[in-house]
Amino acid sequence: MISPLLANVYLHYVFDLWAQRWRQREATGDMIIVRYADDAIVGFEREDDARRFLGEMRARLEEFMLSLHPDKTRLIEFGRHWAANRKQRGLGKPETFVFLEFTFICGKSRRGRFPLERKTRSDRMRAKLKDIKWSYGVECIGRSHNRENG
Repeated sequence: MISPLLANVYLHYVFDLWAQRWRQREATGDMIIVRYADDAIVGFEREDDARRFLGEMRARLEEFMLSLHPDKTRLIEFGRHWAANRKQRGLGKPETFVFLEFTFICGKSRRGRFPLERKTRSDRMRAKLKDIKWSYGVECIGRSHNRENG
């Protein structure tokens, strides 16, 4: 197992620099890349860019004996353009995705704008709140005993 720091440096050269060059030379529409450690989200304005990038990214990673996680890697329709396209085809709302423990949802405001909504995973939120409540309770009990003894 390699350290997270070393993995981050490795991915900078294997993925980040390559993806930036791909955006400048190959992309025909807007493109955004967000990477945190070994998780990444890549957004495209055009579907054909997304499909080409995914294929070329798979090949790029294979050159370095890396691969994409099959359950986590997918193309989804997301954003204001996709919402209109899905509606024309009779499909429902755009899909959601999870990134860094948040579920990202393509919303729609009353004014017709498409804000990005984020929701934390409820099971993790409950566990964290329970942990904080328990820790705070123990700390309060500890303080009250210390005052009596001090």
